[in-house]
Amino acid sequence: MSKLAFVKMHGCGNDYIYIAADLVRPADPGALAKRLSDRHFGIGGDGLIMLCPSASADVRMEMYNADGSRGEMCGNAIRCVARLQYELSGGRRNPLVVDTDCGARTIALKVVDSRPVGATVDMGEPILEGREIPAAHDGRIIDFPLEAGGREYRVTAVSMGNPHCVVFVEDGGIFALDDMEFARLGAQFECHPFFPRRVNTEFILPIARDRLKMRVWERGSGETLACGTGACAALVAGVLTGRAARRASVELRGGPLEIEWRESGAGANHVFMTGEAVEVFRGEIELDDAELIPAVPGGR
Repeated sequence: MSKLAFVKMHGCGNDYIYIAADLVRPADPGALAKRLSDRHFGIGGDGLIMLCPSASADVRMEMYNADGSRGEMCGNAIRCVARLQYELSGGRRNPLVVDTDCGARTIALKVVDSRPVGATVDMGEPILEGREIPAAHDGRIIDFPLEAGGREYRVTAVSMGNPHCVVFVEDGGIFALDDMEFARLGAQFECHPFFPRRVNTEFILPIARDRLKMRVWERGSGETLACGTGACAALVAGVLTGRAARRASVELRGGPLEIEWRESGAGANHVFMTGEAVEVFRGEIELDDAELIPAVPGGR
């Protein structure tokens, strides 16, 4: 048997299990993610994040959802990756560059008394062309009619490295749905044939032009308390539909995120996200020797 150290962390309640995969790594990380994410029989979390060596960045983020599927990017998780890498490296560099499946992202940590407590992430430019999101439509998808569960919704599609379907609501009814009802609705969007690689879905109530309230269903994980890329997609969709300013606070069930879609100057057309990165606890998991393999030196 072998022991593998882990850190449980969250950003606005979007919680993952983090492991440093610089020397050894799980042979089947998807299966391990599914096992450890179980909130009754495992550690509990929205998935598994591995910090891997990178030949071109400070660290590489490898993400697996709670159902074992591979994820490209998570805005809440990348802040925690940056904090953990900062600590593991002795605080040698800030900002840090984190490589992901959708490209490199730069994260500036907020450090208080030598301790990182939050971060601002340059999330890059939003992808708005339908086929690139991907969705089954040419051109932009803005307030587009889409039927789900026998009802027509108006949706706006955005990719922040992963696909998002943003649905604006006119009242707080979506926030009153019980977990089972919301799960039924979320699953209808997640597996909709309009989105060939499944989709994350954000239900947004605009409270003011600089304040949005959000409830989210994430593909592969179900309802989560927060979704960083989803909050970014929501702000972009709000600007595109005239419902939001380019800078707003997005209120999630796990707490607020500050989002800006920069119009001009340095970082023009990039989306910036600011939020917390919180450690919950540390521990070790026991694995069979066959469940671990050597890590790839230097990353991919």
